[in-house]
Amino acid sequence: MSKTAEALDTYLSRIDDKLSALSEALATLAGTHSLQITLTEENAYVFCSQPFSLRPVAQVNKVDLGLLQAVGGSKQQLLDNTMNFADGFAANNVLLWGAKGMGKSSLVKAIHAHICESRNAARLILIEIHREDISELPTLLGQLRAHPHRFIVFCDDLSFDGNETSYKSLKAALDGGIEGRPENVLFYATSNRRHLMPRDMMENERSTAINPAEVIDEKVSLSDRFGLWLGFHNCSQDDYLEMITAYTAHYQIPEPPERLRARALEWATTRGARSGRVAWQFISHLAGEHKIRL
Repeated sequence: MSKTAEALDTYLSRIDDKLSALSEALATLAGTHSLQITLTEENAYVFCSQPFSLRPVAQVNKVDLGLLQAVGGSKQQLLDNTMNFADGFAANNVLLWGAKGMGKSSLVKAIHAHICESRNAARLILIEIHREDISELPTLLGQLRAHPHRFIVFCDDLSFDGNETSYKSLKAALDGGIEGRPENVLFYATSNRRHLMPRDMMENERSTAINPAEVIDEKVSLSDRFGLWLGFHNCSQDDYLEMITAYTAHYQIPEPPERLRARALEWATTRGARSGRVAWQFISHLAGEHKIRL
């Protein structure tokens, strides 16, 4: 075989390999949205975009609902909304926004667990979706629409930065298009931002827009898709100590009250903050000292 023929044969072989790889990639892409929901005894799942699937969670990282202190009326409002939904009545998508470490995501998980354990309602399933997978949300909701169970799709720490456009997928999912939002699905999200986007992002887009007001309206309208807004604010010293006392009593940690107070305040001071997260970190430290499992 001549060198020219050998070179041509090698070239054609490489093309064949690339075509095979492309074919496999297209086949994978085509099967990306062929979600087959397989439910076991678990009531919680994590959504995976690659491959498009639900991964069961055997044990959710949660605390008892009764242990969540200093969250004002937000706990009762979210509990009522979720119970109505679980019982088949009207309910709203919810945005839990505000100070970090004040129990936003903990409240969602605690209420879901409380309802699953104490109610005879239809099966309520919690699905966590990561922020980077929000673009897949409309497809996920479409797959859940025909399923007999009721679902809360939950995104923790939701926000958008820079030139991200995936917020448009969220708007479309919350609106539901001509079909409307699936009757058996709610969307819960937590965020440190009330409008999910930093103001400088909105200002930058407004400065280059033909109609600046429309840009701001589009960004703010995302939060308007949530029927229920629940605000979480920095806790006072009394709220912080109330959390500490409740945790100590629940886990039976034998720390004298005055010493407990002094150490809890010192712990918060060294971290420069008071919050539910800081309180839990102190309790974890204290329980470790007393050889108590949480």
